[in-house]
Amino acid sequence: MSGELLAFLALSLIAIMGGVLMLNFTKVMHMMLALVFTFLSIAGLYITLSAEFVGVVQVLIYSGAVTIIMIFGIMLTKQDDESEGKSKLRSLLVFIGVVAFGAVMYYAVNNTEFTPATDAPALHKENTKQIGEMLYTKYIIPFELVSVLLLVALVGAIILAKGDGKEEGRSHE
Repeated sequence: MSGELLAFLALSLIAIMGGVLMLNFTKVMHMMLALVFTFLSIAGLYITLSAEFVGVVQVLIYSGAVTIIMIFGIMLTKQDDESEGKSKLRSLLVFIGVVAFGAVMYYAVNNTEFTPATDAPALHKENTKQIGEMLYTKYIIPFELVSVLLLVALVGAIILAKGDGKEEGRSHE
């Protein structure tokens, strides 16, 4: 058994456990912690697939930014501590759906012919450098347009969050 296989098994087990725990926890903060474990293990899987850039982006964007935004959203909204009773029929249907999905995926993976590409470039070597070169040469205009779009969205969110000062003054009267 190679180290790569052991890493894959450990990371995939953590990802699956994180997803299952996220669905079964009743406290929202515990759900978020399970989601972070899932995001980090998926980043580890990307790194084992020689996609270091995607793995680092997974850690920075999903495990960091998206999770923090979700936590702020949870903390700023009122949460009911009472949990709804989960019905046994719902649990049974979810279990049947998961087993059916697993069976379909197992069948699809085992019956797929994977043929190696002969003239494909070596993407696993210096893939971060290749992404950077493509991003800042061929795709520089879309990259800059996305940055302007994100800046406009940020300014719009600040304006909407700030609101109109006149309405706030009237509510205190």
